[in-house]
Amino acid sequence: MNTFARSSAVMALFLTCCVSSPGPAEKGQGPSQNEEASLRKLVTEQTEAWNRHDAAAWSKSFAPDAEFINIVGTVFNGRDEIEKRHAIVFASVFKDSRTEVTVRKLRFVEPTVAVVDTDHVVTGYTGLPPGVQATEQGVLRTRMRYVMKQSGGTWSIVAGQNTDVKPAPAQPSQAAPASTGG
Repeated sequence: MNTFARSSAVMALFLTCCVSSPGPAEKGQGPSQNEEASLRKLVTEQTEAWNRHDAAAWSKSFAPDAEFINIVGTVFNGRDEIEKRHAIVFASVFKDSRTEVTVRKLRFVEPTVAVVDTDHVVTGYTGLPPGVQATEQGVLRTRMRYVMKQSGGTWSIVAGQNTDVKPAPAQPSQAAPASTGG
């Protein structure tokens, strides 16, 4: 085979591989923009459910066997328990609250597994759970981390943890200069 024929064969093989080779999303190696949009939509729907104080809607995206660690470190096992406990807080200290949620980071660890970190700003609450302090006057800021898994084309929360953002420490007061006497 001459050099031209060999080069042509190599080029044809190369082009065949490039044209027929699936891209990362087709191979399942990377998320599509639709997957990220689906996760963001889930967060938006959950935010809207919080603002309606609807525990069933807020909890619906948790997997039946999900685990959720709340703001004070209590572990809730399963969607039913998560919903039940949120119904209690929506009927009490957070009954008039509003939240704004921002997705801070969204990372796919596998095509069907994602970690979603969000920042929450909660206002209008009538009290806070024991041990939780307002981040600033009338504002509770929290950071939520969800591990989400896709199954059958639907994303669900398999694990979550909510952590309150502590208030900034008070600035140290300026000590008065010591008197040197005279």
